Amino acid sequence: MSTPVLLRMTAPLREVFDIPYHDVGPAGERPRVALIAGIHGNELNGVFVLARLADLLHSAWRGDHPRYRLKARAVVIPAVNVLGVNTGSRVWPFDRTDINRMFPGNEAGETTQRIAYRVITATRDAYYRVDVHSSSLEFEELPQVRLYEPNDDERASAFLFGLPAIVERPMNTTFSSTVGHAWRWHGGENFVLQAGQAGGLQLHHCERLFNALVSFLLRTGVLEGEPFDEEEDTHLFGLRQTLPLISETAGLFVSHLPVGRWVQASETIGQVYDAFEGVPLTEVRAPVSGLLSGVRRQPLLCEGDLIARIQTRENLTETVDTYLLGHGQ
Repeated sequence: MSTPVLLRMTAPLREVFDIPYHDVGPAGERPRVALIAGIHGNELNGVFVLARLADLLHSAWRGDHPRYRLKARAVVIPAVNVLGVNTGSRVWPFDRTDINRMFPGNEAGETTQRIAYRVITATRDAYYRVDVHSSSLEFEELPQVRLYEPNDDERASAFLFGLPAIVERPMNTTFSSTVGHAWRWHGGENFVLQAGQAGGLQLHHCERLFNALVSFLLRTGVLEGEPFDEEEDTHLFGLRQTLPLISETAGLFVSHLPVGRWVQASETIGQVYDAFEGVPLTEVRAPVSGLLSGVRRQPLLCEGDLIARIQTRENLTETVDTYLLGHGQ
């Protein structure tokens, strides 16, 4: 069976190259779920996880998987930005454009606009749509579901992934050209999964993400089989329950805390050191109690950089966090 191709492209001094994808399940049915990753080529966690998931789905459809059977059609695009993955680039290498700023795309447009158009064409008929991201090269994030101005169905279905955090975010002009924004015009339910850090694989995050996707497919009837024995507690955080910690000084930031830890108010998140003299400049302390959902891992720190994110149990009085800086989106 031949592998379907999202788009075939030519280049001046190299062979023709394709963006392949997986279309698995009952032919002729509308896809029940569509999953994509690798819109940013340096976000490898999602590429790895969706490639593994596609292998499971093919095995489940053939009937030779020991635990699962595939009951509905699924579309899986492990790497939208194939050249970015090959070169370790967040953006499309030829013209340095961000594919996630090109949606809904244009069939007759520039290369990244055509890619975006084909992604929408391949996924728009699915009822459930999932876009998988890592954070930036500087920042690590706990595996979580991101909801952007969700409806009640999306909010309820987000719990089916079984990830530790569901984080609601505002939809603003920054997101008007992302795939998530474009999907909203086609109904259904749409989710962004965020896990880990760009530039490498964090296998412990990948395993949680893989298990979350299998759990979601089981609970939505796409897969049939044995559920996982272990379940994580899931916490829903609304628009005013995300606190970004912003650096007030430059230096070298060091933190030993893992993401996913519940911290207490005034607990030390990390230290900032003078990069020349090596003396400690300040301690970064949690101003509130909550779940540490993200931590800066790039030690070189400038004033105004994002150091950490804390998800709080109670609403905050501060304005809604829109401090994203390209972290996955």
